[in-house]
Amino acid sequence: MQAVLPLTSDNAIISKFREGDTDAAATEFVRKYQRFVYATAQRYLRDDEDAYDASQEVFIRALKNISKFRGESSLSTWLYRITMNVCSSMKRKQKLRSFFSLDDVEPFARSRDFSPEQVTENREFEQRLQHMLSELPEKQRETFVLRYFHELSYEEISEMLGTSVGGLKANYFQAVKKLASHLTHSKE
Repeated sequence: MQAVLPLTSDNAIISKFREGDTDAAATEFVRKYQRFVYATAQRYLRDDEDAYDASQEVFIRALKNISKFRGESSLSTWLYRITMNVCSSMKRKQKLRSFFSLDDVEPFARSRDFSPEQVTENREFEQRLQHMLSELPEKQRETFVLRYFHELSYEEISEMLGTSVGGLKANYFQAVKKLASHLTHSKE
């Protein structure tokens, strides 16, 4: 089993870029944020291949423009904005071509420690959860995912989405309420 290396802080990554150690900085930058960028793109685009392509484009743009990063927000906020811009651009291009992918996707990695039955149960739950999340209004869905799965503070989410903290709390509460209701009714 391969050892997991600790993630480098944003300040250390930026310092490495500024000091000219771009290869190491780029590697650490991508390693730290690849799951976040991919998950964000996948939720928006709803297609694994598109999310992968978007993620690559996000990191190309981010690495090309890292010298312009002013530090007025966190790196995750900056990357979120780039990701949303890339995804929006991809969606516009898809609409122009009238091509929409409706495939169900599985965004979470599988553990080798799970039995085949557990993998099947996890897959089924993930599909149900993806379906439930897709039925939420976009603001509620984004707020819930960023808060619950990415464990971001309301202040960070507010900065990312340009919404008040109070509005985010209301969106999160409504999302949790709808998901709980849906889970309760699906068990009956």
